[in-house]
Amino acid sequence: MKPLDPRLLRHARSARRYIALTTVFGIVSAGLVITQALLIANAIAPVIDGDAGWAHAVPLVGWFAVLAVVRVLVTVLQESLAHRAAVDVVAELRAQVLDHAVALGPRAMNEPTELVTLVTRGLDDLEPYFVRYLPQLLLAATLTPATLVVIAGLDVGSAAIVAFTIPLIPVFMWLIGRLTQSFAADKLAAMQRLGAQLLDLLAGLTTLKALGRERGPGLRVRALGEAYNRTTMSTLRVAFLSGAVLEFLASIAVALVAVTIGMRLVYGHVDLTTGLAVLMLAPEAYRPIREVGTQFHNSSDGIAAAEQAFAVLERPLPAHGSVPAPAFGGLVLDDVSVAAPGRDLLAPAGLSARVLPGRVTALVGPSGGGKTTTAMLALGLLRPDRGRVLLLPATPSPATADFRTTADFRATADFRATAEFRANTDADADAVDLATVDPASWHAQVTWVPQRPVLTPGTVAEAVLGPDGEVGEREEAAARATGLAEVLAGLPLGWDTPIGQGGAGLSLGQRQRLALTRALLDPAPLVVLDEPSAHLDAAAEQRVLDVVATLRAEGRAVLVIAHRPRLIDLADDVVEVHNAPAEPHTDADARVGGRA
Repeated sequence: MKPLDPRLLRHARSARRYIALTTVFGIVSAGLVITQALLIANAIAPVIDGDAGWAHAVPLVGWFAVLAVVRVLVTVLQESLAHRAAVDVVAELRAQVLDHAVALGPRAMNEPTELVTLVTRGLDDLEPYFVRYLPQLLLAATLTPATLVVIAGLDVGSAAIVAFTIPLIPVFMWLIGRLTQSFAADKLAAMQRLGAQLLDLLAGLTTLKALGRERGPGLRVRALGEAYNRTTMSTLRVAFLSGAVLEFLASIAVALVAVTIGMRLVYGHVDLTTGLAVLMLAPEAYRPIREVGTQFHNSSDGIAAAEQAFAVLERPLPAHGSVPAPAFGGLVLDDVSVAAPGRDLLAPAGLSARVLPGRVTALVGPSGGGKTTTAMLALGLLRPDRGRVLLLPATPSPATADFRTTADFRATADFRATAEFRANTDADADAVDLATVDPASWHAQVTWVPQRPVLTPGTVAEAVLGPDGEVGEREEAAARATGLAEVLAGLPLGWDTPIGQGGAGLSLGQRQRLALTRALLDPAPLVVLDEPSAHLDAAAEQRVLDVVATLRAEGRAVLVIAHRPRLIDLADDVVEVHNAPAEPHTDADARVGGRA
């Protein structure tokens, strides 16, 4: 990241306003500093020379005090705005990175936990950049040149020394900054690895404890913590050493000015007023640049995080279609293959299948074969690298032509007839490529129940029905069908029981029943289930089978990732999903089995 990266101005509006105000504050501060130095020189020098008394000095000292108060007020106001701007910019970048990552899709980040670390702890480190580093950088761009111009007007020789020595500080800053950036990047990477391992450990701690395997991951987290400490100390070590180097260079440069002014005062080549003014202004010329070097290390972590944020934001978004999705009449996977990330495999490979209304389609196969990826293809979250995903429109018969909604149409007897017709023909001439369909219009027709349901904080009723939903007879019946009613009976407030982020307060099996209830109540014509009985006992599994059968009886298409035999036996169509080497690609990589 550059000292003032244009990408920051492009992605964060708050940064533009803050930089403009900080520039104004820098100009005001420069004027105050120069004026104070000249006031002190003109107040003290005549008294020392005997040309004036205290009556001459008192008004000038008074004005100096007034300017000192104004300077304090400017500094306080600038820091207050800096803190507020830092909060606003971090919030803007965080929202943009999250929105962009969501738009990129589920495979946008190789490690999702790295994204979590970036948008939380990582971007928070931008605060020192705004509060300390950026003001000093803008002060260096205003105060240093202004001070140099004033010194040149007072004494050309001293100005020549300052002008010659000032470039040495940025050169050393650049050399040290390159090293610091590498340390900061290593520190952020170590923090992301530590956060990822810790989140994974906490998520599976109960299982690891039950199996007696908690010590291994714990030792791994400790090793990562020690690595993070080492990178942090390395960064601090460079910061302390570079600070000492910059202070030494600035001190030597000021000393050169002081020695020459002293010698010329002795020989009468410069008057005392000029000498005092130059001696007071010379350190001010170096101070902003010296502070830039010091504050750079304090903000290096935030700069590294911003680089990663910009890398995410600059990744091109996949092209989305704009055609409204037709009413769902079926889904066709036409010889689709997807390259597995990090592996020289296609998973799935050459897969062809049909997901039709009123039928249950089960995806089976070995782990890593591409079953979850197939579900993502059906949801429109991924695009196949080969083949197509086609959406079959529901074409009502003339008797049902007046129906306007999928729910109304699905309730008609002709809907089943259409489904049966599609199940036994290859008439896909009116099929629509899912890649050309508007994602929002397609997602409105799909219900997705993952193994770990996504639940936001609120009550059980809000998690099932949304913030404005009301519990009625239909909702109670759905809860009884999925077994959620038994869960509610054991909760202190029933439907009004609060749950935390991710469903905290409920077991994984209880969350699964809640998600199934939500799917049963959702009128979406396509339901995608990822091993819905994975965390349930035999009795609860039977409830899941009953729910799947109910969804089928309602005329909905059910696509389910299945491992348990009872769920597979319930399916009308069983699709065996396999992976295969990326080359060569054959049509035998996937086999489709049907069951009447």
